[in-house]
Amino acid sequence: MFSGVKPDKKSKVKGITQLGSRSSSSSSSHSSNSNTTRSNSSSGSGGSSSSSSSNKGGGRKSHSGSSSGSSSGSGSPPAGTPPHTQMASHESLNSESKSSSLNSKLGHESGGSPSPPKSACSSTSTTSTDHHHTNHQVSHVLTATSKMTVRDGSRTLRPDEPPLVPGEQLEGTAREVTYLCPYVGPKKGTLSVTNYRLIFRSPETDPPFELEVPLGVVSRIEKVGGANTSRGENSYGIEIFCKDIRNLRFAHKQENHSRRMVTEKLLHYAFPASHKLPFFAFGYCEQYPENGWSVYEPIAELKRQGLPTESWRITRINEQYELCETYPAVWAVPAAASDNDLRNVAAFRSRGRIPVLSWIHPESQATITRCAQPLVGVSGKRSRDDEAYIQHIMDANAQSHKIFIMDARPSVNAVANKAKGGGYESEDAYQNAEVQFLDIHNIHVMRESLRKLQEVCYPHIDNSHWLSNLEATHWLDHIRCVLSGALRIADKVESHKTSVVVHCSDGWDRTAQLTALSMLMLDGYYRTIPGFAVLLEKEWLSFGHKFAQRVGHGDDRHQDADRSPVFLQFVDCVWQILKQFPHAFQFTEDMLITILDHLYSCLFGTFLYNSERERIEKEVKTKTISLWSLILSNKADFENPLYSSNTKHHVLFPRTSMRHLCLWDKYYCRWNPSMRQQEPVHIRYKELLHVKEQLEKHVDELRKELAARQTHDSPRVASAIV
Repeated sequence: MFSGVKPDKKSKVKGITQLGSRSSSSSSSHSSNSNTTRSNSSSGSGGSSSSSSSNKGGGRKSHSGSSSGSSSGSGSPPAGTPPHTQMASHESLNSESKSSSLNSKLGHESGGSPSPPKSACSSTSTTSTDHHHTNHQVSHVLTATSKMTVRDGSRTLRPDEPPLVPGEQLEGTAREVTYLCPYVGPKKGTLSVTNYRLIFRSPETDPPFELEVPLGVVSRIEKVGGANTSRGENSYGIEIFCKDIRNLRFAHKQENHSRRMVTEKLLHYAFPASHKLPFFAFGYCEQYPENGWSVYEPIAELKRQGLPTESWRITRINEQYELCETYPAVWAVPAAASDNDLRNVAAFRSRGRIPVLSWIHPESQATITRCAQPLVGVSGKRSRDDEAYIQHIMDANAQSHKIFIMDARPSVNAVANKAKGGGYESEDAYQNAEVQFLDIHNIHVMRESLRKLQEVCYPHIDNSHWLSNLEATHWLDHIRCVLSGALRIADKVESHKTSVVVHCSDGWDRTAQLTALSMLMLDGYYRTIPGFAVLLEKEWLSFGHKFAQRVGHGDDRHQDADRSPVFLQFVDCVWQILKQFPHAFQFTEDMLITILDHLYSCLFGTFLYNSERERIEKEVKTKTISLWSLILSNKADFENPLYSSNTKHHVLFPRTSMRHLCLWDKYYCRWNPSMRQQEPVHIRYKELLHVKEQLEKHVDELRKELAARQTHDSPRVASAIV
């Protein structure tokens, strides 16, 4: 039933990189995952995958996609995508080992317009202009020539010293360190720690092997071996556990006493929040032509949806975040509800998160509203104001005399929440409402599922038991549940013209997944590059998904029960839809991987903190750069050559059965060289975009020529002869 693209009768729209490594081992496959600002990933990076996106606004130009011979992932091509268009690398610089990994080489290019307001860069970490204009050539010189020195700003770089991104400072260097790569074996070289990255370089191969990891991706650090207990080579060192499912191990020589220095620096800069230090995003001072902070303006987005109407109004009652500190300042609410009604409803909803509008159908006026659970409790409390408010939402849609309340939780969990003062709506109290439970498990179940998936995907893959091992993780089961719930919401709104209220417990995890995915299915605007940015800013950031707690930005409490891959699950669901409808998305999976990499990197301010209020207090928009500055400044690197703008007016109903879902191996298995694609597919995407542009121009010329001929050949009308 929900297997195809359903045309919508009316237009509903008018809108760095991999945390990877760069290795140049000749025995490994050189690749880069399509989102890092600088990385040449090799099979021996032990998590070395990388991708690059071109950074045209400032800093050295970086490329989206690998410049290497093989791509860093093995993701399945979208359904209907020709084999030769699967994603791989962007422009290759000699096609091997010269691409740049996300977090290492964002550089400047002249001619860019100024970036949004930022804190000034430290003078000691400024990179010179001509250093930036060399694109990746400087890094090639550093890795391939041991006698060459390069100037970085006003100082001279040593041969083993890496170039730095704007605002980055070298904090310590340890020599004679061995990286224990699970794929190509031990590599001896130099380990450098900056206030942003960990960089390992080994000159043992030609070209040199490199591994670069943003410190924001570090989850925990453990010492391996003791001074009196270590026996054998490479038994003394440190192990780094990463949020992107990698584990990296480095062996030190005991006599060098370098382990202590490296560990102290890593602990200091990988966990700035635990040491009361600012995130690196506040010191990063790259320049981009586009200001990503301007991509989303709440009033403009509500007007794009056609608001205000007779039934819906825009209110600033929460402008000071007094009514609900985790909600945005601007809401769309039923016009029939007064400000006093809103306050009464907030008192009956968990965290004050009342039902507010997320999306309205342009024809039927059916709506998707989001909120938190009602505070029913074991005694079964009721709120006349809350019941009347839900009725107002239903009445705003003249097409239906029923409303659905989609509770994301399993019914057992919803009942259990009554003991904590929460609960769910009673159909006896809420007239004309039907409550449906979507059976999506909580954050703790999802965290455990991802842990199991990590064991299956990294470092080695057991091919003989791959399917059974994958099934045991239940990861795809959870993806199916989330997708099925979102599909049910989209179907109620589109096919049945009924309004839907969505909530889980507090309304910032599963609720965001469901509303954002259903809006993605219903509204083609959100499937464009700027539209997807608006969707994330609106449904995830402004409505208070707790990014800081779920990801653990800068926090060394790796066992914190609040951590969970909720946003990762959402992006995985987006990829599943993209795979089924490759012509309906303006962007490729490379953009999704870039977003996930910078979810952890702390290079940009976009995903920092837990709510809109906190970001305003920390002056994130004026003191950091938005991730959308990188993406919008390099749109061409993320554009899908198969995209058809005609699909903007279609509704997508993806298949959600298990036989139509698969693991996103280009993301989860990207560190394993055996899983990487062998063709530079991203280059082919670029070529396809160029061919597509030429064909579109030719079609326009033919249409003009045909119109001219029809005008020329039209019969003349002669006037009567008198």
